[in-house]
Amino acid sequence: MMNTEEKKHIYFVGAGGIGMAALERYFLARGCKVAGYDRTPSDLTLQLAAEGVAMAYDEDPALIPSDFRDPSATLVVYTPAVPDTHAGLRYFRDNGFETVKRAEVLGRVTREKQALCFAGTHGKTTTSSMAAHLLKDAGVGCNAFLGGVLRNYGTNYLLDEKSDFAVIEADEYDRSFHHLTPSVAVITSSDPDHLDIYGTEEAYLESFARFTELIRPGGTLLIHTGLKVVPRVGREVSTFTYGLDSGDYHAANIDVANGHITFDMVTPGSVIRHISLGVPVEINIENAIAACAAVCIAAGTRVSPDDVRRAMASFLGAKRRFEFYLREPGRAIIDDYAHHPDELKASIRSVRRLYPGRRLTVVFQPHLYSRTRDFAPQFAEALSEADEVVLLPIYPAREQPMPGVTSEMILSLVTCAVSHIAERSGLADMLAGMKPEILLTAGAGDINLLLPEITARLS
Repeated sequence: MMNTEEKKHIYFVGAGGIGMAALERYFLARGCKVAGYDRTPSDLTLQLAAEGVAMAYDEDPALIPSDFRDPSATLVVYTPAVPDTHAGLRYFRDNGFETVKRAEVLGRVTREKQALCFAGTHGKTTTSSMAAHLLKDAGVGCNAFLGGVLRNYGTNYLLDEKSDFAVIEADEYDRSFHHLTPSVAVITSSDPDHLDIYGTEEAYLESFARFTELIRPGGTLLIHTGLKVVPRVGREVSTFTYGLDSGDYHAANIDVANGHITFDMVTPGSVIRHISLGVPVEINIENAIAACAAVCIAAGTRVSPDDVRRAMASFLGAKRRFEFYLREPGRAIIDDYAHHPDELKASIRSVRRLYPGRRLTVVFQPHLYSRTRDFAPQFAEALSEADEVVLLPIYPAREQPMPGVTSEMILSLVTCAVSHIAERSGLADMLAGMKPEILLTAGAGDINLLLPEITARLS
């Protein structure tokens, strides 16, 4: 049985992941000693090291600090992306250490606080980030564990020991969100994904149905209209729907003009008028509705309509979620984390709405061999809505190459007038020659690391 109160030494295997970073900061704030392993240094691991995390980049057990070699005092937290063959993880398991998944630790947090848990194939990072920002900006406060760095605060973790609220990004990968106990559960989308884990769409949807069973009595489910998920909530759990133009919570009087978006949010009992989005992309209308509805359900009158308007207008977004690198009249460079076909299509359409009539160039880095294999036609369909497409090689993340699975699977099905394959090393030169008006880079890999060079070349 995990006991984080007794163990003051916490070792993280896969310490460079954005979700793990939030927990590392959580334990540092509680006065614990924290160390960990990741494959390669990154901006995030260097930041964590500066904050007090002892980092190693080799899985050799000899590099585990001496303070973390006592099983009675050390808790080991790992991500499901780390293979069982990992030498450090094997050392801990072979020597009687308690090893738990990251999700199990988050589960404990959700049982200690009123937890707002945001799940979905896509949208969960932005909605959870918006909710955390709203609670903090309204003075209610929260403890937030997010999958993206909030540009308002420069971190993916917010700590407020006085607040009884937690905001959790609920990850469906490896069924991790089944460890949570939400007070308010939000499901933003349920398009099939992670079929390397689930196998079928039916199994994927069943996993979300199981998630709804975990809502505590007296809690609430907020679910997007039209999803295939069939909730299995208890009798003491309330259910509400939300959407763009339908549902218990929805938008009205939407105005998209001159790079700005405003709308009214219709709730079951009132209307919050003139909400303006700090990140003015169309998909954020629904994201804002989900976030504001969840917070209003959880916090009630502690959050006012003026709080909602101020927070949504001041929300700068999470890094890599529609992040502008260049924004000039008629020209823009935008980076988005979109790595699922429906996400990618929504991103492209949002850019089209913001910049009608402008030539749109999309650079896409496919994420995972399995996802490329499973969704190549859908990716091609989404990309074909651009004017020009550039595809990078697949970012493998946790996977080994699969025979015959390459970016060419997608390229061969793209129907827009101009499409290319490019290597990372030559991308900036290629784009400088193409002179794009509006450039969207997309993917969950490391394409964002190229943005400073690209922006410098195109500015």
